[in-house]
Formats: sequence, structure tokens, C-alpha cells
Amino acid sequence: MKKIALIGMGNIMFCDEGLGTYLAKYIEANYEIPDNLEIVDGGLMGFGLMSYYQEFDKLIIVSTNSKDGKAGEIFRYDADTMLKLGDTRKSANEVEVAMMIEICSIKDDMAQIEFITMIPKNIEDVKNDLTPTILKQMPKLLEKTLQALEDENITLKEKKRVITFKEIIEDVANPTQEKVNIAY
Repeated sequence: MKKIALIGMGNIMFCDEGLGTYLAKYIEANYEIPDNLEIVDGGLMGFGLMSYYQEFDKLIIVSTNSKDGKAGEIFRYDADTMLKLGDTRKSANEVEVAMMIEICSIKDDMAQIEFITMIPKNIEDVKNDLTPTILKQMPKLLEKTLQALEDENITLKEKKRVITFKEIIEDVANPTQEKVNIAY
């Protein structure tokens, strides 16, 4: 079985920038995770993700992108396509991820990398939340992510109690010791 990491990236302090982090937390809270899948809060790890590039067979990175287009538009592409984006990489996450791919591609044992990204509406306001436009698109982002996992022969089983995206955002944005101790 392939060893796969689903990495949700983004800064939750800048509104829609945190959508990857929220999606990873949503999956972790609402689905049974098999042993060959690791859910990673990639947040702003940047170069800290280097070990994942080398220790896993495949990485699925969920994040925002800086393409021109309509807010909420979702894309799915590989590492080669990411490297070809050139000037459209505007966020620190995009730049650092591209640099990590370039550095790690020198080694023969680099993970296969796939991106699932969404054009954000607002990544400038300091606010721990998602805009209504992006929140409305989160189920579609979830669907694309679950499809990417299914393409790797990982079908996630939903838990009985579903925690909503709004609850996840609230929990991530406003952690308490009680919430930290709760195992979803």
C-alpha cells in the first residue's frame, strides 16, 4: 500500500488563506483515517515539509492558489504544472512549496505530488474565518479531495457524528484546552 499524506496548507489568520488547513481538519474530524494515510496540518510549514516529500509515496496538498479566475474555482494538478505557474505564484506558501519541489526533485525518492487548490476571495483581512463564497465551495473542495484519495485506492468512511465546516473553523480559530483534548 502507498503511504500517502494529505497536507492542508494555509494561514488561518488571513481569512480564505486557511482553507487547506480547515479542509484537513474537517477530514480528520469526520472520517476514519486508514493507517496508510496521514492527515497533516501544513499551516505555514514551508520548508518544514521536506521530510514528507521524502518519506511518503504521494502527497496531496490542499491550498489556495493565485491564478486569475473566479473565487471558489477549484483546480487539480501535479508538481510539474505547479512549477510552470511561474509569476502566478504570489503567496509565501506557493513560493515555498515550489522551491521544495525543485530542491527535492534532485533526489530519486521524492514523493509524487498532487495539488488541489481553490482561488480565494479574501486573503488580506486578518480574520479567522472563511468568506461566504469560499465556505459555500468547501463541500466541492472536499469532494475533489476525496476523489483524489479514491484515485489512490483510499475510500474514507464517514464517522457517525458530522462536525460542520463552521464548527471546524471555530475550533481551529479559537482553540481551548478542552477542545485540544477532544479526539474527534
